[in-house]
Amino acid sequence: MAITKIHAIKATVNKAIEYICNPDKTDESIYISTFACAAETATYDFKYTIDHANDFNSIEKEEKENKAFHLIQAFEPGEVSFEEAHAIGKELADKLLQGKYSYVLTTHIDKGHVHNHIIFCAVDNIDHNHYHDCKKTYWQIRNLSDDLCREHNLSVIENRNHRGMKYKEWYENKNQNSWKVKLKKDINQSIKSSSTYDDFLALMKAKGYEIKNSSFEESSGKYISFRPLGQKNFIRGRVSSLGANFTKERIKERIENKRQKAASFLENGNKIKTLIDTAANPNFAENIGLQKWATKENLKIAAKTYRLMTEKNIHNLTVLDEKVTSLQEQSKSANSSIVSLEHQIREIAETIKYAEQYRENKPYNERYEKAKDQDKFLRKYESKLILYSGAERMLQRKDFSPTNATITKLKATYQELLAQKKELSSIQKSTQTEIKELEMIKKNLEQYMNTSSRNLEQNLEQNPHEL
Repeated sequence: MAITKIHAIKATVNKAIEYICNPDKTDESIYISTFACAAETATYDFKYTIDHANDFNSIEKEEKENKAFHLIQAFEPGEVSFEEAHAIGKELADKLLQGKYSYVLTTHIDKGHVHNHIIFCAVDNIDHNHYHDCKKTYWQIRNLSDDLCREHNLSVIENRNHRGMKYKEWYENKNQNSWKVKLKKDINQSIKSSSTYDDFLALMKAKGYEIKNSSFEESSGKYISFRPLGQKNFIRGRVSSLGANFTKERIKERIENKRQKAASFLENGNKIKTLIDTAANPNFAENIGLQKWATKENLKIAAKTYRLMTEKNIHNLTVLDEKVTSLQEQSKSANSSIVSLEHQIREIAETIKYAEQYRENKPYNERYEKAKDQDKFLRKYESKLILYSGAERMLQRKDFSPTNATITKLKATYQELLAQKKELSSIQKSTQTEIKELEMIKKNLEQYMNTSSRNLEQNLEQNPHEL
């Protein structure tokens, strides 16, 4: 499990980088990685890029003031080694920043929990645009971090609909320590299974809840209230009790939003749900109303599953398995190509950055070599000379000679690779969607056959003369 948070740095970038690179926290600087900069000169690198930023009028003043961003990724104690944490941090930085932003990554090992610090420039090296920090980008970071945790077999906080959920609340939900948790879970499940607000109320009653103040009429109370079986008091659906997603207004809104999305899916494609397993939940055996509802829903799902199979020209499980295997190989191949492209894109982006930095600061180095008072010149243009020296060293390692023609060619290659990656990513996304759909079809088929077999056995037990 990894928790992520991010904040902007408007000043003292040097102090922030100095803090995260502290040898006492990074095992004598073992766990430090960088991209398109050096840890010792990152402040100069960031400033160089920011000085070339595109200050569009549409950019908020606060956004223009950002010099860098500080991203923290903290792991659950004892769940990950120092080396693995650092590797995950690098994967996160590379996937998030896509080879466009210079960054310094360090892994701190001096606390009870291992955690990564990533400080990256607020302006990218290619287009010189400002990084846009908002809720959407935060959830992109969160999703990327969670995906990486799954790939490395680490735990993940799954229920991300509870925005702003504190660790204590998540832990209680995970361990089912609160009776409110069951209510919220039942509400969420009922919303998913309901087409209208009235359907929702009927399903909650079928689950055994007593409900009051559910109406939107003036005579009704402000808060919808639920009383579970075995509970003395009602639970109010208000923000302070259950959260903002569980007021009656919000419940109705969530159902309507879901219906609109469902309509959109019907227009653009098909989406099926999993069959409801009544045998796995004892509530169904005790509630006839719930059984009837589940039977009706399962018939709809089974019919849709069969229709989808016919449309895809799939007539048995063998053909379905072959189709899934073929798509998985296709997805694996596309992913391998994407990883290779990402590596090339990062390499080219870094080379472009150093080539431009070298070319722009080379005149300062030439003037320094000819200066009568080199100490005075160095004091005045130290940052320019440091950037030139660093860029020259990096380009020598890459065996690259920067000229206007080669930089222009590199930029063209960079755009071509981006286009290839975009196309492959689209193919992979489409392939993954189809795989999930086919796996859902298979799951429904197997469950339907098991249910049919179970029902047949029950009928034979009740009516042995039919043998």
